[in-house]
Amino acid sequence: MAIIKRLVLRNFKRFKTLEIEFDPELTILVGGNEAGKSSVLQALDIVLSASRSKVEALGLETLFNAECIAEFLGSERKIANLPELLVEVYLDGIADHPDLDGRNNSKGADHLGIKMVCKPVDEYTKEIQAVLAEKHNSFPFEYYGVHFLTFTDEAIFPYRKPLKHLLIDSSLINNEYATREYTRSMYAAHATVVERNLHGFEYRKAKSKFKDNVFKAMNDALDTYKFDIRTSPKASVETDIIITEGDIPIDSKGKGRQCFIKTEFALRNREHALDVLLLEEPENHLSHVHMRKLIERIRASLKKQLFIATHSSFIATRLNLKKVLILSEENPSRPAYLKDLSQGTADFFMKAPDNNVLELSLCKKAILVEGDAEFILMDALYQNSAGGANTDTDGVHVISVDGTSFKRYLELAKQLGIKVAVIRDNDGDYQANCVTNYADYATASIQIFADTDDTRYTFEVCMYQDNKVTCEGLFAEGRKKLTVEEYMLKNKADAAFQLLDKKGAELVAPGYIQQAVAWIRA
Repeated sequence: MAIIKRLVLRNFKRFKTLEIEFDPELTILVGGNEAGKSSVLQALDIVLSASRSKVEALGLETLFNAECIAEFLGSERKIANLPELLVEVYLDGIADHPDLDGRNNSKGADHLGIKMVCKPVDEYTKEIQAVLAEKHNSFPFEYYGVHFLTFTDEAIFPYRKPLKHLLIDSSLINNEYATREYTRSMYAAHATVVERNLHGFEYRKAKSKFKDNVFKAMNDALDTYKFDIRTSPKASVETDIIITEGDIPIDSKGKGRQCFIKTEFALRNREHALDVLLLEEPENHLSHVHMRKLIERIRASLKKQLFIATHSSFIATRLNLKKVLILSEENPSRPAYLKDLSQGTADFFMKAPDNNVLELSLCKKAILVEGDAEFILMDALYQNSAGGANTDTDGVHVISVDGTSFKRYLELAKQLGIKVAVIRDNDGDYQANCVTNYADYATASIQIFADTDDTRYTFEVCMYQDNKVTCEGLFAEGRKKLTVEEYMLKNKADAAFQLLDKKGAELVAPGYIQQAVAWIRA
């Protein structure tokens, strides 16, 4: 199977440098809104298309890294120091393209591959020098050339591209141009060259017949000027075809249905129809039910390498957490791979209820709690313990985790180097449940916090004992059989909400929570 093994970027969008190794079957790209997920897919799409017109439509100024441009404009502006943009795609599994195998790549290694190079055109050296001498803040993009080359430095053209690929961007799902390009790409993937030539010939013949039969009477009555049917490349079978479902054009469907149909159609396992499929946030516009169907469809896909950019923990975990590649907003040149995560943890999250895996993966600091009551009150207890500072200003994420799942989340945090405070109950045995139980997970960046008094075995007991007057005043009225403490234990979430709503600013955090807040803020 033809696959993309590696991507190398130099001065492309937010990446001054980036090198990514891809899984041969599935790569799930996750990250914040400015982490560069879309940029990676766009880089692959541009090079695999080998289309100058696509680059011209986007504009070089939108593709070049802004930092390298600013550094050049702030320097002596020597023509020899003009930055170049490079995108290299390293390929594997291609037997019939020996012309792709060469050493003309950034690694200087023998490998199959294609690249895009954007650099100043030598013939414009005098013009560029004149522009640079003016000392204004405009960069001479107009004097740059765009070259699509093999690793033997031979030109590569769209009709010679070694992989068949398709990009589906759900944000453009009902954009007319995007739909037309999708249809054209799918038609090219499913029809052979011989079939396309035959279709084009028959379509022109049908147009000619229409003109001769239907327009004849009208044209016979005209003199110099007559009506005809356009037969240019801009009005061919490839521009006029549409895809339908149940005889209804897919662009007449809702956005969610369009997204599902286009992805499902592209995933069909017709041999050699597509080698690579790039999916940009496929979860957009999809209901939970249709997202589940889409995930099952993706998991069943064969003979295609898939790249998915997503914000959805559901997609990332249900497909395979070990296939996730995390792009960092703070350190864009150092992606983090989850391929070393244990198979047991990956399988756990694949089957577990809705989770917050990506929320944990993308943060720097987190507090993990084990119940709804702790989650409801944690922001208030944090502020009361931190002199008014809150979790948002401190960049701390509070995540509710079932107590039996702590170790799964901690394995992920340990691999990614995230600072995590676990706040949990001692369940009547602090030493066994909170010390010995986490001996393999506690590190300088991961600490477990629980009350050391075994009689204070759960959060509600601690809250009642440390806020007895407040709790009695709020819950004592109307109690007939249950004590206030018993009421809080039997109505954990509701009691926590009432405490937050009525007495949030007055609550005293139990000592172990105060310790956790102080540690996570340090």
